[in-house]
Amino acid sequence: MTNYDFIVLGGGSGGLAAAQRAAQYGARVAVVESGRLGGTCVNVGCVPKKVMWNAAQLAHALEDATGYGFSVTRHGHDWAALKSGRDAYVERLNGIYQRNLERKSIDWVRGAGRFTGRNRVATDHGDVLGAEHVLIATGGYPIVPDLPGAEHGITSDGFFELEALPTRTAVIGSGYIAVELAGVLRALGSEVVQLVRYDGVLRAFDDMLGRHLAEHMRAAGIDVVTEAVPESVQAGHGGLTVQTADGREFEGFDCLLWAIGRSPNSAALDLPGAGVATGPRGHVVVDAWQNASVGGIYAVGDVTGKAQLTPVAIAAGRRLADRLFGGLPDRRLSYENIPSVIFSHPPVGTVGLSDAQARERFGDDSVRVYRSEFVPMYNALTEHKPRTAMKLVTVGEDERVVGCHLIGAGADEMLQGFAVAVTMGATKADLDNTVAIHPTSAEELVTMR
Repeated sequence: MTNYDFIVLGGGSGGLAAAQRAAQYGARVAVVESGRLGGTCVNVGCVPKKVMWNAAQLAHALEDATGYGFSVTRHGHDWAALKSGRDAYVERLNGIYQRNLERKSIDWVRGAGRFTGRNRVATDHGDVLGAEHVLIATGGYPIVPDLPGAEHGITSDGFFELEALPTRTAVIGSGYIAVELAGVLRALGSEVVQLVRYDGVLRAFDDMLGRHLAEHMRAAGIDVVTEAVPESVQAGHGGLTVQTADGREFEGFDCLLWAIGRSPNSAALDLPGAGVATGPRGHVVVDAWQNASVGGIYAVGDVTGKAQLTPVAIAAGRRLADRLFGGLPDRRLSYENIPSVIFSHPPVGTVGLSDAQARERFGDDSVRVYRSEFVPMYNALTEHKPRTAMKLVTVGEDERVVGCHLIGAGADEMLQGFAVAVTMGATKADLDNTVAIHPTSAEELVTMR
């Protein structure tokens, strides 16, 4: 058995962040990973998704260019060239991650790890490792439903394997992955039908965001179908057909994409053998300090089911290493006021409590909401006139800002600074006392009445 100070199961964002921070403190560290370094985010998530979003943004810009006096004709799009460039970029990142481990003297143990005791891990390649501290950071994987014919569809992983743009796509789901990929496919030329189980998209976010995004999606030509619960999928000469529980049929698809959620990648770890408690869906149960139910075992990232975002996993992993090896016993991640962006078209930015959440926590009388809706100046000369919408949720007599929600061009970039303000406890008066930057969309956030 090879002994370490710290074993990290999973070479994704959270695991690598924790491993590298621990190594900086002098710990002897091993990362156990059977796949490419970088995990979901780098290989089949945030990074390649953002490349595709950039391509879709360029497609929209070409449509807008005429309004600014350019004579531009869109002659089609080379999907294969985009995929080649994107994949090469991801491969370069894989190499950078490997070199970072080598520079910090972190061992990359290739293989799938499982517990053979509280502080012992074995791999499917025969390696046996031991450590006082073991971190579970194995992430998650996209769900495929247990329905007849479901195997004819792909997931977000399969989206990044597509060799050509589908002609007609069914996207099943209403969350951020569903709306992001539907927007990319539509912008690049696919005919998209999005089947939504309930009455709208982004139901986990402030209601303003989902309502406005659905309007934008429909204006872009995406057929958003609500109250559509898939029951089966059939493959025929005319393509794929989706039948819903209420008897409707949607047919003629050459691609069906499941985007209905993710499950934790925990089943193969033999967690019961190590006494590690899991939730009903297999998520590792952790406390506020990322401790699992067994001393010396920890978990961060998507495998915990808490705020499944790359920067959250990174922050939790680094703080855990600070606590275990850096002499900082009070270091832990607060899961309050976590900002996030949905790279839809247009993008969505959100931090803090929704309108409904604030009212539930503080009561209707304590909550005051400020709203703004407008056509951005960029669209003054374009044919399309999409509207940006913003909302500030405040509480108390001092009107402390507890929620900031944006949808519109630039929302992805402007949110970060306002997330700092919300985290610091800014009030509406603090925003009002900030001089606006004109002409921008962001100035609306400091001029709302």
